[in-house]
Amino acid sequence: MKTVIGIDVGGTTTKIVGFRGEEGREPSLIEPLFVRATDPVTSAYGAFGKFTLENKLELDSIERVMMTGAGSSFIDKPIYSVKCERVTEFSCIGHGGLYLSELGEAMVVSMGTGTAMVYAKRENGSVKTQYLGGTGVGGGTLVGLTRQILGVDNIDHIEGLCEGGNLDNIDLRIKDISKQHRYSGMDESLTAANFGKLSDIASQSDIALGIANMVSETIGMIAIFAARNYALRDIVLTGNLTAVKPIRERLLSMSKSFDVNFIIPEKAQFATVIGAALQSL
Repeated sequence: MKTVIGIDVGGTTTKIVGFRGEEGREPSLIEPLFVRATDPVTSAYGAFGKFTLENKLELDSIERVMMTGAGSSFIDKPIYSVKCERVTEFSCIGHGGLYLSELGEAMVVSMGTGTAMVYAKRENGSVKTQYLGGTGVGGGTLVGLTRQILGVDNIDHIEGLCEGGNLDNIDLRIKDISKQHRYSGMDESLTAANFGKLSDIASQSDIALGIANMVSETIGMIAIFAARNYALRDIVLTGNLTAVKPIRERLLSMSKSFDVNFIIPEKAQFATVIGAALQSL
């Protein structure tokens, strides 16, 4: 029984996952793990050590380590003598998105510090992926703006602030500009201009929700345009931002208005690292 490990190395965080293979059976997923450290090398080695210890994995049972992420370039030799292979992050996003969603074709969106769009399709027993671009708007935007404007940069605190927010004090919406002439068939709660109706009585909660809403809608609309280019309705959302409640809820709420199917699968935060491990199977 051999195990393949996937590692997604960021600047100070690392995600790790494994697939345990048995002859004649589909490989089984070993629960992913998330580790923080002060630098990518410490983070990667710490994640590997913790993962193998918690799952009682012997080094000779590990066939190889598949590495991705910006920080993987710092790992230039085998980890504890285990063979390492580097794979492109965008390919991993597509593989992981299809695996978690169980779809044959989809637009896969990776929402991390920034946002990447990858078209993915199963074809002749393999997965074809194409990186389409993305946007610099993502988790870094959310945290950076709330830090500068509100003095808050902890995700849990940002989520807490958003819960009491009211977008009527922040965003200009269709209903605000179409009172005399209704736009036929259009959802009047849609945003016409983010922060276009910023009130001087807007609270910190209103502003926090406005920032989260702007990030969500920017990502959502770019994903919708990308999906339409391939005549797709299924858009799989992955990455750390899927765990942020106001981001997740706003994106899911856009499905009906734009006739798409936003999907956030279980373990969406780990899609890229799962995709890395899958490429060796």
